Amino acid sequence: MAIKMVMILADGFEETEAVAVADVLRRLDFDLLLCGLKSREVKGAHNIKFTADCSLAAVDARAFKAVILPGGMPGAANLRNSDALMAFVNKIYADGGIAAAICAAPMALARFGITEGKTITAYPGFEDYMEGNTPTGAMTEVDDRVITGKGPGAAFEFAARIAEKFGKSEEVKQLFEGMFIK
Repeated sequence: MAIKMVMILADGFEETEAVAVADVLRRLDFDLLLCGLKSREVKGAHNIKFTADCSLAAVDARAFKAVILPGGMPGAANLRNSDALMAFVNKIYADGGIAAAICAAPMALARFGITEGKTITAYPGFEDYMEGNTPTGAMTEVDDRVITGKGPGAAFEFAARIAEKFGKSEEVKQLFEGMFIK
C-alpha cells in the first residue's frame, strides 16, 4: 500500500516547488494528494491556475504520513496564517508523520511550533519569521521528522529528502539518473 502524503497549496504558492516535488513523489509511487488551502481552485505566485485534488476541509489529517508545504509569496504567508492548517499539520506531526516545507513556507512550520529546536533552512530574508530558528542556508535540511528546503532550485533535492525518509534512497537515485538530475 502506497504511503499517503498531502501537499497544501495556498494562493500565491511557488509553482516550481509544488510541481517538481509532486512530480517526483508521484513517480516514486507515493500516494500524494494536492489540497487547496481554501478551495480546489488555487493560483500560484506567477498567476498559473491550478485545480487541486481537494480542499483542506475535505481531508482528515489522520490519513497522512507526511504534509508538504511549498513556499512562494504570498502563499507561505497564507499557510502561516491559517489556524485550520496549523491544527492539521500538528495532528500529522503528533501522530509521527513528517512535516516538510520549502522556501518561505518553513515560517508556517515555525508558527505552528514544529521547528523549535530543529536545524532548518529557508529562503534568505525570512529569518525574522522563523520564531527563533536560524536557517542554515543549506539547500535542504533534515532534522528528525522536519524537512526543509531553501527555494525553487532545491525542489528536486527536497523531494529526494522526503522520499529517502520513507526508505526510497535507491529509487530516488534511479529516478534522478533517468531524469538527468545530479
